[in-house]
Amino acid sequence: MATEAALEAVCSLAAESRLVDLLAPGWAGGGSILRSWDKSGHCPRAVPRQVWTQRGGSCVSPSPSPRRWGAAALMLLLPATTFHLLLVARSGPARLLGPPPYLPGLEALWSPRALLLWLTWLGLQAALYLLPARKVAEGQELKDRSRLRYPINGNPIYDFFLGRELNPRVCSFDFKYFCELRPGLIGWVLINLALMMQEAELRGSPSLAMWLVNGFQLLYVADALWHEEAVLTTMDFTHDGFGFMLAFGDLAWVPFTYSLQAQFLLYHPQPLGLPMASVICLINAVGYYIFRGANSQKNTFRKNPFDPRVADLETIPTATGRQLLVSGWWGMVRHPNYLGDLIMAVAWSLPCGVSHLLPYFYVLYFTLLLVHREARDEQLCLRKYGLAWREYCRRVPYRIVPYVY
Repeated sequence: MATEAALEAVCSLAAESRLVDLLAPGWAGGGSILRSWDKSGHCPRAVPRQVWTQRGGSCVSPSPSPRRWGAAALMLLLPATTFHLLLVARSGPARLLGPPPYLPGLEALWSPRALLLWLTWLGLQAALYLLPARKVAEGQELKDRSRLRYPINGNPIYDFFLGRELNPRVCSFDFKYFCELRPGLIGWVLINLALMMQEAELRGSPSLAMWLVNGFQLLYVADALWHEEAVLTTMDFTHDGFGFMLAFGDLAWVPFTYSLQAQFLLYHPQPLGLPMASVICLINAVGYYIFRGANSQKNTFRKNPFDPRVADLETIPTATGRQLLVSGWWGMVRHPNYLGDLIMAVAWSLPCGVSHLLPYFYVLYFTLLLVHREARDEQLCLRKYGLAWREYCRRVPYRIVPYVY
């Protein structure tokens, strides 16, 4: 509250001026907030990354934000966590919260052959991305149509973590769009397949648990690639800058931590009978049905509200001219696609048994990620749709899990 009061005092100079609304990245945890800029050169009016003051006609921040140190810590913590998970998955105890039983020497961490394979992989994906024979999709209108013309004192650590540029490009090569799906997701599948082949070499054939994990996650990745155009409407693409968070997440975190279940099964084989496997398949099918149904309904409605598949759905009009779905999947909870995602996450971990917490790291992490993302989405929608969003929340009170959350 003190921050808002100070900000309002600073920006009172702009009270009588005409303001241009811009969407500026910078809310805690990578969110985005609306802030208004005075055309005559006054300071932003909202709650930005830090309290802004006016000095010599320019907007500057008085002191480093605590988020700077949080961003710096995450840039160290995320690679360390990835390294830790890979080590404990290979160990006998496989303790998620315990220290790894050994640390490899420096010679084991460097491989020119592995570096060459990684660069070749990225080069291959980049070449496929640039092929002229490909579908071109038009993205959603973004919020940063105007560039700031005021010299400001930035935050290099925080900006490096989140990224200043929304969609950095070289000619037609869009770095965010390229990294968002192809190298990481396809790499995830290839790592899973390599682990399954290694298990076949060690034990004669892949286990049923390994088959389930590979099959479930292959379906998920294939779905994402088949509906690749839908990524253009995601929060990552339309609001978050392309910095360390997305680059590391897409190229390292996804392929090496999302394959944790397959890594665990290679070193810790688990017995799995057909009855339990059938139950797990049913759980995954339910999750996928909710996930795909909700996303397809949303994307169809965005493209054409008069499509016969969505034309009969109940909606709430908004001041922006757009409609909010209040029936179908989106009348059950506000984020039914997240519900389907979480159900599938549980199904991916169940083949690993319940004797270790490590395979359930993805479930824990993904729950925190989706709850945080849902909170950011709620803030953005409230600012964008106002009273219409409040009415939607009144009519659909549950966020992700019906009658629970």
